[in-house]
Amino acid sequence: MIRRSMQLALALAAALPAIPAPAETPAAEQGSGPYPAVMEERASLPAHVVYRPKDLGAVGKGKLGIYVFGNGACSKDGTGARNHLLEIASRGYVAIAPGTIPPPKPAVAPAPPPPPAAPGAAPQGLPPGRLQAPTPASSLTEAIDWAIAENARKDSPFYGRIATGEVAVSGWSCGGIQALDVAADPRVRTVVVMNSGYFPDGQSPIDGLVSDKSRLATLHGSVLYVLGGPTDIAYGNGTDDFRRIDHLPAALVNIPVGHGGTYGQPHGGVGAEVVTAWLDWKLKSDAQAGRKFTGPACAYCTDARLTIERKHID
Repeated sequence: MIRRSMQLALALAAALPAIPAPAETPAAEQGSGPYPAVMEERASLPAHVVYRPKDLGAVGKGKLGIYVFGNGACSKDGTGARNHLLEIASRGYVAIAPGTIPPPKPAVAPAPPPPPAAPGAAPQGLPPGRLQAPTPASSLTEAIDWAIAENARKDSPFYGRIATGEVAVSGWSCGGIQALDVAADPRVRTVVVMNSGYFPDGQSPIDGLVSDKSRLATLHGSVLYVLGGPTDIAYGNGTDDFRRIDHLPAALVNIPVGHGGTYGQPHGGVGAEVVTAWLDWKLKSDAQAGRKFTGPACAYCTDARLTIERKHID
């Protein structure tokens, strides 16, 4: 019964709109890094939102790492984690999420959230026990394909500016499972799973998502799990994944904020800070960023904002 309740809870989270963090920031958010970032839709990638430094010339040639990100609820809103993605883009990455930029919402009071489903019940309007992912996991692979192609296209503003060997896949909640599902791609150097993890018995209640713990053995490069502590409905799933992984460098960070993470906080909050440090270390070989994770007195080992566990890192 506990396992089934966990499945339904995470599945419900995937079916509903992504949970915003309490502190939303103004639309003018550009990240806190050296390259103020923008988000945009591009005709050459119509089903995605691209986050990138506003002034590509300021970054230099061959410098932009690739960070593709599955949305919370696997939704078609490519802006649900915009502060997180703008922050990472401002640090010298092109970040890409499936979906589009929704039109501005009218200034009306939000509707109250629906009451929680009774234990064992399916969300209203959905068939019992089955949910549908609005975007496919393959949309993350499409984003990698596009970024690499744009780097080679001579009339692209990204021509020659992307570090095509620096690829990370990531995602929040349902999007985190999407990241795991495409992580076997040999181009991927690191995986970042946020507020997520494979379902315990390998049976995904979400159509379009594979959930099979045996696939964890196919991960390569390195992997970072960022969870929201014991109140995160994906805490058990992600923690179990981490316990099973024992063949590559891996870290598990818990930020005690629940399933909603820090995505909507200014500059994406501590979650974006941790992810950026991991990307800089694993993709760009930044030794200073690596010291946040390595050694008996690593910076995050003594950081009161979070806890960290590590495997095959020191």
